[in-house]
Amino acid sequence: MSLFLDIGQGAGVASATGVRPFLPPLLAGALARGDLGIDFDGTDWAFLESTWFLLAVLALAALQWVLGRGGRAIPQPALAVVAVALGALFFAGSLADGGHTDWWGLIAGGACALVAFAAASAFLGRVRRRLDGEAAAFLDVYADVCALALAGLAILAPPVGFLALAALLWLLVRGRAQADRKYEGLRILR
Repeated sequence: MSLFLDIGQGAGVASATGVRPFLPPLLAGALARGDLGIDFDGTDWAFLESTWFLLAVLALAALQWVLGRGGRAIPQPALAVVAVALGALFFAGSLADGGHTDWWGLIAGGACALVAFAAASAFLGRVRRRLDGEAAAFLDVYADVCALALAGLAILAPPVGFLALAALLWLLVRGRAQADRKYEGLRILR
């Protein structure tokens, strides 16, 4: 049962990191420092709760915020790479915390983060196109809150991670199917 819970926790934190790459790792690292639901001490992943690592992630989050305020943004491919890397690290750390083999958590965590990044980016892009500028500004806050809630729930109630990953997969598949159907309708008009 412990492996199941550790996988759920890792999948949830990695998925939350895919939705928003910086705040979920900060939350997971802070909770790990306090040994609240997750703890990387005594593992090869102890650096995930170290001060220098959390400050580096915080600096990246601040950079993203400053660039966003200036009308620019970190390029999506760069955010995807960061999300996949952090998701992989935290999934592996979650497995190591439970005393399990952790190397495959790097692969699974990267995959979870990539699915979540693709689903969230596509969904937020579709929603952003439908909103005016003022309402669209709140979309990033909404995504941050959802990612933090997902990470916190996955740490405290690990089966939530499986549900979140399934929901993100559904969102990704459904979004792509709707996009295909939209273009199919345009071909009929010819």
